[in-house]
Amino acid sequence: MDFRWDILAEYAPFFLKGTLLTIGLSIASIIIGTVLGLLIGLGKMMRNKLLALPFSIYITFFRGTPLLVQILLIHFAVVPLFTGSTNAIAAAIVTLSLNAAAYISEIFRAGIQSIDRGQMEAARSLGMTHAQSMWNIILPQAFKRMIPPLGNEFIVLIKESSLAALIAAPELMYWGRAMQGQYFRVWEPYITAAVIYLVLTLSLSFLLSRLERRLATE
Repeated sequence: MDFRWDILAEYAPFFLKGTLLTIGLSIASIIIGTVLGLLIGLGKMMRNKLLALPFSIYITFFRGTPLLVQILLIHFAVVPLFTGSTNAIAAAIVTLSLNAAAYISEIFRAGIQSIDRGQMEAARSLGMTHAQSMWNIILPQAFKRMIPPLGNEFIVLIKESSLAALIAAPELMYWGRAMQGQYFRVWEPYITAAVIYLVLTLSLSFLLSRLERRLATE
C-alpha cells in the first residue's frame, strides 16, 4: 500500500482543528446531555402518569429515530426556526445533547431504582425532604453504579459526533472527507481519523476506569 505522508502532513493542522472541535462538541454534549438526562429521568419516575407521559414520549422519540435524521431535522428546520439561519456547530451540539439525554435518562432511572427503597424511607424519617433525600442519599449511591453505562454512552457520543460532518461542521471527519475528496485517497484520511477517534475513546475509558476504582475504594 502506497501511503502518502506528504498529504497527511499538509492536512495535519486541519485534523488538529477538527480534533479540538470534536472534543469540544463531545464535552458540551456530555455536560448538557447529562443535566437534561437527570431531569428527564426524574420526570419519567413521577408517580403521576399524566405528568410523566411527555418525558416518556421524549425518550421514545429520540431512542426510536436515527441520529442522522435528528441532526438533519434540527439543522435544517429547528435551528432556523429560532435563529432565522442555520448553524452546523450549534445544530450538532443541540442534537447530540438531546439524543444523549434520552439514553442517559434511562441510565439515571435504572441507577436510582436500583437503590433500596428503605434508603429513601430512612432519609425521610430523619426529616429530609424528598429532594434532599434524593440529592444527599440516593444519587451518590446510584452514581457509582451508573459510571460504567454512562462511560459507554459518552464513548458512543464521541463516535456519533462524526455525523456532524454531514451538515458541514468542521470536525474531525469533515477534514477526513475533505482530504479524500481532494486527493481521491481513502487510506490516509480514514485511517488517521480512526486512530484519533481510538485515542479519544481509549483516553475517556481510562479516566472513567480510574474514577470507578477511586469511588469503589472510598
